[in-house]
Amino acid sequence: MTSRFPFRKIEPALFSGLLDDPVLHLAIRPMGKGILLDCGRIQHLAKRVLKSLTALFISHAHMDHFMGIDTFIRGIHVSPKTADIFGPPGMATKIAHKLAGYDWNLANESWCSFRVHDVYDDRIELSFFPGPEGFIRRKGETRPRPDRIIYCNQHIMVESETCDHKIPSLMYKVSELPSFQVDEKKLLQAGMVRGDWLRTLKKHFYGKNRENEPLRVLRRKGTDTIEELVQYPEVLYEKIRGERKEASIGYLTDIGFTKENREKIENLMEGVTLLVCECSFLKEDEEKARISAHLCTSDVNILIDRIRPAFFLPIHLSKSYIHTWERLYEELEIPPGVTLVQLPKYLTPQPLLPCEARKIMRPA
Repeated sequence: MTSRFPFRKIEPALFSGLLDDPVLHLAIRPMGKGILLDCGRIQHLAKRVLKSLTALFISHAHMDHFMGIDTFIRGIHVSPKTADIFGPPGMATKIAHKLAGYDWNLANESWCSFRVHDVYDDRIELSFFPGPEGFIRRKGETRPRPDRIIYCNQHIMVESETCDHKIPSLMYKVSELPSFQVDEKKLLQAGMVRGDWLRTLKKHFYGKNRENEPLRVLRRKGTDTIEELVQYPEVLYEKIRGERKEASIGYLTDIGFTKENREKIENLMEGVTLLVCECSFLKEDEEKARISAHLCTSDVNILIDRIRPAFFLPIHLSKSYIHTWERLYEELEIPPGVTLVQLPKYLTPQPLLPCEARKIMRPA
């Protein structure tokens, strides 16, 4: 599933169907790079996609969310880069065990390294696995965590909250950071005239010029255009900047429908553009959802109504509904203003089931 959502910097693609292991890829257009949310079966991802990944964000280490880590390591381990892996407490230990299961006697200086972040509520603990040293674990620093932000670059910000799935499970919100944009009406009202000075102002915005360096701009005076020195470019930009809201993606999966979880979900996902959310069970199996700390359709309907995302994409339906999967869409109650995005049953290659084979067999 690729999208035509209102994103400027992010291009989301769900490399899994409704019943497949969750794998959400976000291409960061200005960087030509990408990140991955969860890492189930990813053997069908192209090698160029794997090599473009700069960070993985794992919700929890159940097999269907984590087993693709071996494919990821295989795809990039000979590339001279450092990849970040985020996950709940204990993630670095699990990565260490994964890496220790292989022999790395042929390691060389051109191999990649992994920087693993164990995400706690109040801190992030770093571990480093340098490829040239055969991925031997090196303990890194512990950083305090004063807010929800766990990752940030020039174009996106990733926030996280820990929810209960009988083990810690992380949900994520990926937001586009503000872009340089000029409102033409505000520019006209300020009496400004377009010119190369806007390129310089853009550099101020992205921190490529010295702070408070004066800027020569063009201003209209009567029928003439004059050059004027502006002492504080950042003040000028606030007067002419556009007000386009930046878009965001919320990702939550394998989370129990508890009061504490609901409060965290609603606080983090408020105002999200696209909500990608597990819906493992139909409403008739609510008890199964409670026992396994998953969501069912009646739970999801409540969350959608509270959050009101612009787009909603349900994922991770239990394979027990393999022959009745369409019922999920029948049970969802989509509020006005929310667009439902539907997935087919499978996107990844699947074996042909005997019952399906009989349907296409022809007599000799």
